Amino acid sequence: MLNVDTDFISLAIYLFLVAVVIAVMLGSYFLGPRHSEAATGSPYESGILSTGNARVKFAAHFYLVAMFFVVFDLESVFLYAWSISVRELGLIGFIQVSIFIFILFVTLFYLFRIGAFKIGPILRRPVREPLPKIEGVLS
Repeated sequence: MLNVDTDFISLAIYLFLVAVVIAVMLGSYFLGPRHSEAATGSPYESGILSTGNARVKFAAHFYLVAMFFVVFDLESVFLYAWSISVRELGLIGFIQVSIFIFILFVTLFYLFRIGAFKIGPILRRPVREPLPKIEGVLS
């Protein structure tokens, strides 16, 4: 159990830092400039006026790729944690991580098979009309 004095000191330091953050935020609000011009609410892009609308619709595939990145990035964190403690885990840990990597590859194969990674335009084969039959030749 910690000493009561160290608990009180750490709480006092925390409350002091919270008070400093609040004071800085309030100080910037009261001491900051107040003006309302036409250009105040517009975004500033290196001195260039903005054109178009910022509300551009993206296809759902972009969001899918972002979710895949987050999921597989988290799994790389798990593999990093395993690589740090590989000696302590031994053969059992190696078998567990091998199963984990196998499940990752099965998931990647499944996503590839259902076409989740196809984010380009859909290329369709042109429909060919059947050739006309010529009488007397290979009837």
